[in-house]
Amino acid sequence: MLMSVSQEKFKEMLKDKGLKVTNQRLLVLEVLASNREKHMAAEDIYELVQKDYPEIGLATIYRTVQLLLEMQLVDRINLDDGRVRYEIGEFYDGEGKHHHHHLICKTCGKVLSFKGDLLEELERHIEEEKGFHVLDHELKFYGHCKECKSKTN
Repeated sequence: MLMSVSQEKFKEMLKDKGLKVTNQRLLVLEVLASNREKHMAAEDIYELVQKDYPEIGLATIYRTVQLLLEMQLVDRINLDDGRVRYEIGEFYDGEGKHHHHHLICKTCGKVLSFKGDLLEELERHIEEEKGFHVLDHELKFYGHCKECKSKTN
């Protein structure tokens, strides 16, 4: 597996939280980092990790993903298909927390990420109007991807 994120930074974060650095934790993070566009469920992560480490169990993957979620290294996404999915957290990219949104094709089910936060003005308005400070938001757009759209034209 190619390292696309800094294992050293991840090890440091684990140690800062008083947690042990384990191969399983590093592997799960690497699989998510290497498959950013796939929005993976725990079972998907398990299949990829198991290729290199067949002794790993699905329960270990679930526990590890939960830990990474609590550490805010991964984000949980619900794409309304009955499966909970995970992706590497935007904060871990080193660019600070920024939002990205999901474009969901109603025909083929493909999920695309769309970066860029156009809702900052709305968040500012909400805070001024209601005194409510928005920490995060999730936005999903439903429609038809370019490929499906071209098939119907």
